[in-house]
Amino acid sequence: MLLDRVDLEKVELQAPLDCEDLVLKKYRPQAKHEMVLMRLRKGEEMIQVNHEPMRLGVGDAERVAEIMREADPEWWGEVTAERQKERLERGFWLGIKHDGKIVSVGSTQFVDFASNIGVIATEERHRNMGFAASITSALVKEILKKSPVAIIHVLADNAPAVRVYSKVGFKPYRAYLSMHGDIVRN
Repeated sequence: MLLDRVDLEKVELQAPLDCEDLVLKKYRPQAKHEMVLMRLRKGEEMIQVNHEPMRLGVGDAERVAEIMREADPEWWGEVTAERQKERLERGFWLGIKHDGKIVSVGSTQFVDFASNIGVIATEERHRNMGFAASITSALVKEILKKSPVAIIHVLADNAPAVRVYSKVGFKPYRAYLSMHGDIVRN
């Protein structure tokens, strides 16, 4: 019903998987993914901090943007240092350094009822070393001081990320379609 009333040229939307056909009748996807919302309630966490993260600030914006663009060019390819500075000011960002250089980052914005981990990204050559699990764990630890629930969205087919988040205590909650695209003209 909502799609019938919306007449936007470009959209970025999330919808139940069983509504995909309806969405695709109206919008041509530029990017389309099946996502999984994962949830962790206080008491379910399995904190795994093997590498101590540090708080990041606006001075780290360029490096954070580089890591994000490299980690997922389709999703974060347009991230700039300027835009990242704003995100670093608004959110809670952590990073891990290896040999003096930031190699893994993560972020959240705190909300009373359920805080969302918005970014977890690690340089490709530093993956499978426990950095993502340490960042995720440290963020969960901070979130659970303020919220009873932590949530994270992940690509359904990103098995390494799902494995890391599960290791920290997240459980799949709901699958959905995430898409950005343009209106289909007849």
